[in-house]
Amino acid sequence: MNAPLEAPPQPASAPPPRRGVRLLAGLLVTVVLLVVGARLAWSWLNPFGETTVDRSQPALLESIHNLSRFEAATGNFQVVVDLEKDAAFLPDAIKGSRTLFVGAGGVDAYVDFGGLASGALTVSPDRKQVTVRLPHAQLEKPNLDNKRSYVFAQQRGLFDRVEDFLSSSPGDQQELYTLAEKKIADAARASDLLARADQNTKTMLQGMLGGLGFEKITVEFAAQP
Repeated sequence: MNAPLEAPPQPASAPPPRRGVRLLAGLLVTVVLLVVGARLAWSWLNPFGETTVDRSQPALLESIHNLSRFEAATGNFQVVVDLEKDAAFLPDAIKGSRTLFVGAGGVDAYVDFGGLASGALTVSPDRKQVTVRLPHAQLEKPNLDNKRSYVFAQQRGLFDRVEDFLSSSPGDQQELYTLAEKKIADAARASDLLARADQNTKTMLQGMLGGLGFEKITVEFAAQP
């Protein structure tokens, strides 16, 4: 009689993967905590770390001036300053610099009403005609826009680099700003900005006095000095 057949042994089932996933997640959390803790500890113990504290005092009002002038026109200008400094007996690679600086800003043209003489305004007996005598427009100091003014390119010799490294205020740009302001002021004087300001002032007065009922309005400007 034949022996009964036995079923083949079944392979052992694999352990559920949940335990391995939990171990991996715990390991990642531990690594993240160690990294964050190390960065916080370094920022606290770092001897080279810096903190910024603003101890500035509130702004003080020193004076108030009443304005008596008409801002008649504004010109926007841009200039490229090419400033080169060379040493007499040294090559540029050792001593010397060249800087390209883009300066951008505006110039206001205004007519000053504060110094008008008593006879600057003449009105006819019937109050239909009026004559106004004004000084010509003047130019305000150029106002450079720091957001649009910048160093475009710069070349410096070895000594200049060392000097900037040791200086308390390396790369001083005051000279560049001064040159840009001068060039912009020259360009404003050479333009038609003053003539435009005179015309705008004349148009403004004609409209204002016409609204007051004057039929003939004459605006005269003093002779140029």
